[in-house]
Amino acid sequence: MKKWKKVTASLMLSIVTLGSGLTFLDTPPASAAANAVPAYEVKFLAKPELVLNTNGTPRSEVIQTLGLNATPRNINVEYFDTNALGLDAQGWNVRFRKKDDKNNYELTYKKRYPVMNGDINAALTLANQEGFDSSDDNYEAEIDWGYGKQTLSFSNTKKVDTKTTDIQLPSEKDALNLLLDKLPGKLKNWSASNWGKQQLTQARAYGPIIFQRYEGTWNGQELTLEVWPIRNAAGTGTENIIEVSFKTDDSAAVSGLRNQLLQLLQNKNWLIPADGLKTQTILERY
Repeated sequence: MKKWKKVTASLMLSIVTLGSGLTFLDTPPASAAANAVPAYEVKFLAKPELVLNTNGTPRSEVIQTLGLNATPRNINVEYFDTNALGLDAQGWNVRFRKKDDKNNYELTYKKRYPVMNGDINAALTLANQEGFDSSDDNYEAEIDWGYGKQTLSFSNTKKVDTKTTDIQLPSEKDALNLLLDKLPGKLKNWSASNWGKQQLTQARAYGPIIFQRYEGTWNGQELTLEVWPIRNAAGTGTENIIEVSFKTDDSAAVSGLRNQLLQLLQNKNWLIPADGLKTQTILERY
């Protein structure tokens, strides 16, 4: 009997150690989540000297052409990073914002990926490999499409109730404490355990900046024009950065809509034929 048991055990061992054809003995790999499906935001820069009045408001022709409301929303915003811009170096931006028509603060944590040569799928695949995929409903995927380049971003926005209805921001210390309290796990442990928390703990405010957002409807599409008074390079005053933009979830229609808006701005001689680096400019100048 003992000999038979040995033979049986030997046969079983032989079956287990046979070639790869016996795939039923292997544990099937877990299926990976699909790439995220992004929305789109098309952004163009406009010439302040041709788009704005001397008081910084949009000219009447601009209001009429783009279907904008003449009364803007005021928004107060500041960004947080270390003096060495450690978060930005890893593609992360942290933003604190208050709108004049809302009774909450908006805390946004955004990761960006450059889109190389228009290959959105490659950027989405890289993001997937780093944890941003279709199963993650905490982050909104978006393609920012400017004049000459595209950027993929994933944004996680938290809201904190406040009693104030104006655009007053809390102190820098209090804002930073709120950002740390709501810090999402992906940023917290981005490149090492507690890396993001350590970076943000050492961060300071870049800003604040109060900008105006004019909302309207153009060509059946919700559209905005924003006027950002940003500190000039010399630090002696401010210069206005004008962004005209719209958002859409329709990947089939976005290219045609973008071309129409581009053509309109070109025909009016309002377009600046360059890509906007607004956040980067703020991080450099504040």
